[in-house]
Amino acid sequence: MSLSLHSVLVTQHARMLRNILAWLDKAQAHADARSTESGSYLPLRLAPDMLPFDKQVLIVCEVAKLGASRLSGVEMAAVAHEDTTLQHLRQRLEQTITYLDALSPAQVDGSDIQEIVVPQRGKEALVFNRPDFVQRWVQPNFFFHATTIYALLRHAGVELGKADYLGIH
Repeated sequence: MSLSLHSVLVTQHARMLRNILAWLDKAQAHADARSTESGSYLPLRLAPDMLPFDKQVLIVCEVAKLGASRLSGVEMAAVAHEDTTLQHLRQRLEQTITYLDALSPAQVDGSDIQEIVVPQRGKEALVFNRPDFVQRWVQPNFFFHATTIYALLRHAGVELGKADYLGIH
């Protein structure tokens, strides 16, 4: 059995983004139970030199969109967001999921795009073939930021476990 790039990338990213939506539900419930503002999660960082929670959500969505777009050639329309509340972050996640869900296996796996160039700030661009782009750039970036979102919420006291990360209950 071979795995398609669509199933490895698009399907799995949409699933993890849905998991993140569930984490945000638990974060909101956690904030409500403590009578705190849910916006207090947005500036959280694991270390001073890391991006805050709201940017981690932004990046996980952007990596999912970028990966799918570069493999399929189907762009997602740019959407302006404030990202100043958990609800704004939910909207960003939902729009990304909608984009991913609309991509067919034929659009991703049947695309004739063979070389993917990823510009780097102040460095030479990275050039990948399709499988390497998924395995060496998209997946590690996506799951790094998803895991950071999970860790920040755990650190803030939100009751999340491995089953929440995996999306199994």
